[in-house]
Amino acid sequence: MNDKLYHECYRHVCQARSLLENLQAWGFDTVTPVLKKSDVGSVVDEKIVPAPDVVKTLDELKDEVERCQRCSLARSRSKTVFARGNPRADLVFVGEAPGFEEDRQGLPFVGEAGGLLDRILFAMGLSEKDVYICNLIKCRPPANRNPAADELAACRPYLECQLSLLEPRVIVTLGRFAAQLLLAVQTPVSHLRGNWYQYQGVAVLPTFHPAFLLRSPAAKKLVWEDMKKVKQRLISEGCKLN
Repeated sequence: MNDKLYHECYRHVCQARSLLENLQAWGFDTVTPVLKKSDVGSVVDEKIVPAPDVVKTLDELKDEVERCQRCSLARSRSKTVFARGNPRADLVFVGEAPGFEEDRQGLPFVGEAGGLLDRILFAMGLSEKDVYICNLIKCRPPANRNPAADELAACRPYLECQLSLLEPRVIVTLGRFAAQLLLAVQTPVSHLRGNWYQYQGVAVLPTFHPAFLLRSPAAKKLVWEDMKKVKQRLISEGCKLN
């Protein structure tokens, strides 16, 4: 089976599983997935790129990311960008890829878009102690271009391992790439945002990326409505907030 067919089969299986999970979330208790993502992902991932070595802690995973040479971004990066925030937090934000300042400091969301994200958290009554912030792509794409398909394939196992170790209660995806990858859909983020979905049994709410809000300030109102839903979900589920 060639790579194109592998990709196509995996995409359809993931879309089917995502639909089943969402049906369950909407109250269809008799619907159960007959395939787990890991059942097909382990085979397809090995075809695309070897999965990360078995790791038991986030520190071990971070060390592996820092050694990563899986795609061409390893040659142009200044630093890998793993995460910031509280690894014990119930709320995880997943962005897309590092920018110039993130590449320089080795931390996600520390540039202008990161400043806006921090202000959003402050308005929610939260701080960095209440959240964990990471990106799908761990190295900066040159000139802040969109991630390429091989870069997404190379970094996806790292993100999946990261989320598995974190065990969050709520995930907020920022922008198109993180939402589409975790939900295994091609739906525009403008249609996904503000609605609840599931990833591996975890509640997921997609919203716009802070960088988009800097270009389109009118969308801030929509993101604020999304964040109010997130805060209410955290409270209703009894999640810990500092």
